[in-house]
Amino acid sequence: MKHLPNILTLGNLFCGCLAIAYLLTSQPYLFHNYADGSFRWVMGTEQIYFGTIFITLAAIFDMLDGFAARALNVHSPIGKDLDSLADVVSFGVAPSMVMFKCLWDAAMHEVNALDVNMLTLAPAFLIACFGALRLARFNITSNEQKAYFIGMPIPAVGLFIGTFPLFIWNNSLYITKLLQNKWMLYAIIGLMCFFMVSKIKFIKFLPPKISMQTFWPQIVIIIGTLGSMIFIKSAAILVAFVLYVLLSLVYKYPETKTETNKQ
Repeated sequence: MKHLPNILTLGNLFCGCLAIAYLLTSQPYLFHNYADGSFRWVMGTEQIYFGTIFITLAAIFDMLDGFAARALNVHSPIGKDLDSLADVVSFGVAPSMVMFKCLWDAAMHEVNALDVNMLTLAPAFLIACFGALRLARFNITSNEQKAYFIGMPIPAVGLFIGTFPLFIWNNSLYITKLLQNKWMLYAIIGLMCFFMVSKIKFIKFLPPKISMQTFWPQIVIIIGTLGSMIFIKSAAILVAFVLYVLLSLVYKYPETKTETNKQ
């Protein structure tokens, strides 16, 4: 049982790799039927949708490995590093691929679509780069982040960007048009990268001590998300993300032992 947390972490990594595989094959491609020599286009639109599903599954595994480690009281340097390596793939590289596909789609709607420079799509991978930096910093400052995160955790960024295909698939609130604007996408990339490496304190979904005083922001997020699902369906994810950011900014965090010692 002591290896269960690491097995769940590998499940996170496995799902992240599958998400990338689906996203890589999401573009239309020409199928040659050797039986009759005919050609037909396969659109591949469902693949990007499955990319979202596997990023979400990766997040579930990421949550479960933490539960298992605490329940079994199993902690090791290997598990900590393995978790970071899995996260950078599932919530760094895979969401970067989602952003790359969104930028590609935006470029294809421009007048000069045939002359698109690949370097204009490269900023998508800043998500993975800044996510790796965020994880590296967390690994050496985790003792200071018991009651909250310093900088937005990479799973939050990964889940937010990873669900863009849902917005596109369902055209929730007509968000598809926004996600076909490259300047909007560049702004999202810049904002997410800033959040990850900032000194802003962000709420932990499971605080060390659960009480009404410490857990009310999470309750607001859950109720707000579920309530908005009735009216805007998948776009409720956007509501959840906005509530998470706003409540993180206004919530009064308890002092940690490290902060008390500094004083």
